Amino acid sequence: MDLYIIRHGQSTNNVIGDSSADYEARREADPPLTDLGKQQAEAVARYLAEGENLEAWAELPQSQRQDVPRGFGLTHLYASPMLRALQTAQPIARAFGLPVEVWIELHEHGGMYIEYPDERGVIGHSGRRRSEIQQDFPDYVLPDELTEEGWWNPANLREDITGAYARAMRVAAALRRRASTQERIALVTHGTFAECLIKALLNMLPSPDIRTYLYNTSVSHIHFYPSGNRITLRYINRVQHLPPEMVS
Repeated sequence: MDLYIIRHGQSTNNVIGDSSADYEARREADPPLTDLGKQQAEAVARYLAEGENLEAWAELPQSQRQDVPRGFGLTHLYASPMLRALQTAQPIARAFGLPVEVWIELHEHGGMYIEYPDERGVIGHSGRRRSEIQQDFPDYVLPDELTEEGWWNPANLREDITGAYARAMRVAAALRRRASTQERIALVTHGTFAECLIKALLNMLPSPDIRTYLYNTSVSHIHFYPSGNRITLRYINRVQHLPPEMVS
């Protein structure tokens, strides 16, 4: 089984100023993509559908390399329930004719919240309701637990990093159970959660001293051998589908 971990395109939160006070004052709980983010999403969709799969090419004898089809042959596409991931998945789904399956556990570290700089402090949000996602993304496959109450319990306020690592371990275990298939799975998720997931898949300790930086719409590729216990990390943070001026 081959796994492609894709970070969402640039969101409006990604372009807020560097100061923490400015960030929290302007941050949205569920930000949309910027115009650049939408262009990045279209670019990664074209790359996945039509780009050169260098790993497939390199593993064949030279006499057979001209027969390697272009693209990555995705068979399954999953996305976080956060708006920026739902939007990023849309052109990929069109390019492959695949449904987008919403996987709640792919959401970003922290969950749905706003941290106000005044006495209100951290306020939890429910996330987009089922009907709201169905209105904007009618072809998406939604899990039963995504209801009219949303998908995030506002009483949970903000998830800590320990919770994100635990969630990543659950997702990693679910992926390992599919290791013996011939599936080619793409996950559209988020920077910090993708880092947690990569560490979980590599059996790395969740140390804050070892970081994996991922650009918007970067692709990271992990190959699973049938047992699920053996994997190969092919690459992290590939953005060859973006010209330099579109990297963020």
